[in-house]
Amino acid sequence: MSAIQNRYEFLYLFDCENGNPNGDPDAGNSPRIDPEDMHGLVSDVAPKRRVRNYIQATYGNQAPNAIFIEHSTNLNRPIALAHEQANKEIPAKATKSKVKNARDWMCANFYDVRTFGAVMSTGANAGQVRGPVQFSFSRSIHPIFPMDLGITRVADANLTKKKHGVEEKEGMGSEQLMELENQAPEDTLRTMGRKALIPYGLYAMKGFVSANLAEGTGFSDDDLAHLWDALRNMWDHDRSASKGMMSCRGLYVFKHVGTDSDASQRVRQAKLGCAPAHRLLDFSTDLRPLDNAIIEITKREGLTTSPRAFSDYSVLIHKDRLPAGVELLSW
Repeated sequence: MSAIQNRYEFLYLFDCENGNPNGDPDAGNSPRIDPEDMHGLVSDVAPKRRVRNYIQATYGNQAPNAIFIEHSTNLNRPIALAHEQANKEIPAKATKSKVKNARDWMCANFYDVRTFGAVMSTGANAGQVRGPVQFSFSRSIHPIFPMDLGITRVADANLTKKKHGVEEKEGMGSEQLMELENQAPEDTLRTMGRKALIPYGLYAMKGFVSANLAEGTGFSDDDLAHLWDALRNMWDHDRSASKGMMSCRGLYVFKHVGTDSDASQRVRQAKLGCAPAHRLLDFSTDLRPLDNAIIEITKREGLTTSPRAFSDYSVLIHKDRLPAGVELLSW
């Protein structure tokens, strides 16, 4: 299937209720924030992981929609397989042509490679791919309030001498561990834990799809449809206690179609774009009003407290403000 012929930008809205949308490992896994204004942040790789998981679950991790970057795997294995399939051997030192063959095989078989790109220069070396689809960091519309809550864990996993007066040793069987457990004071077989969350946050992510880069990976219209499908539905397949309630609240896609009366010139315009990305994606809020914005995201009229649900927001779309040559699709 041929690569896409249009450039796209999109604004993606999702929210988190009583959960941690993206923990920061450098801050004890607390929700990420901008310390300057307390707006919440979600890294670009977090939604990419959810897209990968959704595609993998939907298509059974089978070519042409297999996933290269899986959980707990070695990336050199599929790279070696690419050389075995494309070059019939794993070269001691891959030449430029053999790297290209392996890279093309990876693009043809792995959805995330031809979508997001990948660095595959390790192991047998399949080169690097610059993906046509890129995500920005997501940012909350209003400031968030990270909370760090104490919880009680009613069971223990560490029978240490210091804590219980008994000592657990490596390789102990179940009967020996039961004996140690029976010796331990009951009130010491519990421990405290922490849980980080935010009461509520509505986040906006900006995304970009390049038709020019799609030519290099073979990213097709079917792949694009899979991307929209994943963004709309991926949170329903990524539930966990730590994430709370996360949902897609809006997907607004700007498609460049061109304006020229000449068909060939219009195709060129559609591929290169008819307006700068910031003109399409810069949205207006009650904290930062923006004249002539196509999308306005504000608190609902009369709300005087912090938003606690998506119903506390109003999203307005001004299609009359679209630049010439750009269409707006929304879900």
